[in-house]
Order: sequence, then structure tokens, then C-alpha cells
Amino acid sequence: MIPSILRTLVVLFLSAALVACGTSSSGSVRAGTTKAVTTTDSLAAPDTTAESGAFTGVSDYRIGALDMLQITVFQLDDLDREVRVNTSGMVSLPLIGAVQAGGKTVSELEALIASKLSETYLQNPQVSVFVKEFTSQRVTVEGAVRKPGIFPITGRTTLLQAVAMSEGLDPLADPSSVVVFRTIEGQRMAALFDLRAIRAGDAEDPLIYGEDIIVVDQSGGKTAIKSITDALRGIVGFRTF
Repeated sequence: MIPSILRTLVVLFLSAALVACGTSSSGSVRAGTTKAVTTTDSLAAPDTTAESGAFTGVSDYRIGALDMLQITVFQLDDLDREVRVNTSGMVSLPLIGAVQAGGKTVSELEALIASKLSETYLQNPQVSVFVKEFTSQRVTVEGAVRKPGIFPITGRTTLLQAVAMSEGLDPLADPSSVVVFRTIEGQRMAALFDLRAIRAGDAEDPLIYGEDIIVVDQSGGKTAIKSITDALRGIVGFRTF
């Protein structure tokens, strides 16, 4: 039985692969709705993160439930707090009480806290918010792994670390056929990675972001993901198909 999420990916990328077959001998590629890349140099951060990356200075990341926040007020150490967003999206802070953090960007929350502090207590407070743990960010790991599932990302996470969350590869896995699916600028994109090369230090261990989907293919035989990995290998050097 093929998991529903995998069936969806197969339909999407098989359709794209058929378009890839129409490329000309000169290397030009017909316009399509999907992109494929083979290195993380061209696999950018997804739409769900800031341009600078999810864990290196977030600007438009939306704070979620259970995220850990570090809040500081310039020259007022007594107001500094490390707080976890509760399941309702709220945090409790000195002087101002409960504040809605969930759904806000870092800059929006900074402005909200500063506004509440300035209403009664402080003049032009300088508030800084840092997302210490991105618990609301999750990655899906599917295919030939010991424990497929959806796992929280609580910090800077690489592909090898994400696979380890699923308790590693199962005996039938093909470590050279690991696909990362990601949405970038509204388009579904994919990259193919070889875990053996990464472990040997011959390839980079790419960063994984919230909402990424990792699918590990099986070795030998015909599998649902095999058509996708074959299509990705067949368009090395092409950016669209």
C-alpha cells in the first residue's frame, strides 16, 4: 500500500517527468510548472522561511505554538525572559501579562511588546525577540526508513539528522536515492541526494526546513518513488521540466 502523500508526489512528478522527455538535443527545456535541482546551491530556502534561512535571523517566519522565544529589553535585565509559546499562541511577560505571539513575525511581536510596555511603564523601549527553538516547524520523512513520520525541527537540522529522526534507513533503502521536496517561490521543487557521499564527506549535508518532505527510495525493483528519482537523474543540468 503506497502512503497517500507518496501517491500525490508520484502523480505530480511523473507528470513533470513526461514533460522532461520533450527536451531538445540542444539542451533547451520546454516550460513547465515544476523545477528540479541537484545541488543545494540552487535549492533555496522555502517559502515558509526568511530569505536568510529559518535558523539564521528570521524576519518573516511566523511564530507558532511551542516555539521557544528569548525576549530582551535593552538595559532592563529584569524584564528579559526565555518563554515558550503555549498551545494557544500566548506568552506571559512581566508588567504586561499575556501577549499573543502565535502567527506574528519576530518584528511584529517586538513592536507589540514595545507598544504595551510604552503604554504605562517605559518610554521608547527597545525590545528584541529571538526564536531559539522552532518547535512548530516540522519535516516529513517517508519511504524506506525505519520509522516514517512527521518530526519537529527544534534547531538547525541537516538531511542526515532528519533521516536519523526516523531511526535511520531500513535494510531495503537505497542511500543514493534520497529526494527532498520543497516549495520555493510558489513552485514545487526537488533535489536528489546521496547519503553515502554525504557521510563520506564527498558531498554537503544540506539544511532541512519546516514543511520539507524527504523520501528515501528502495534499492532494486520498481517503486513509486523510483520514477521520480529516475526523472531527476535524467535532467541533471536542467532547471525546469
